[in-house]
Amino acid sequence: MAAPDVTPATSAVVSMPGEIDATNASEILTLITAACGPGITVVIADLTATRFCDSAGLQQLLQAHRQAAAAGTQLRLAILPGGPVSRVIELTGINRYISVYPTLQLAIDSPRPPG
Repeated sequence: MAAPDVTPATSAVVSMPGEIDATNASEILTLITAACGPGITVVIADLTATRFCDSAGLQQLLQAHRQAAAAGTQLRLAILPGGPVSRVIELTGINRYISVYPTLQLAIDSPRPPG
């Protein structure tokens, strides 16, 4: 996993690994919360190259969402539609809590909702 890239404005992009499971799920939380630095209002977890995410990874994404929100930062997920990660996000209903975008660029370009 790479260090977060800061995009123009006040967003940070964190690239996620190709597979997320119990062996590396805690790193997800660490990377996302580390990106929630001063002045960052949106953190985008780039899962466009992620082919697998188990329940441990999903749990860490939800925890990251809670911690980001507590810091006043919005967590967004960039997930290619129709893939296995997209399917598990939809089946579990996580997309009701965390904003999901079909491309990284849309996640970056989308305006932050008020409040």
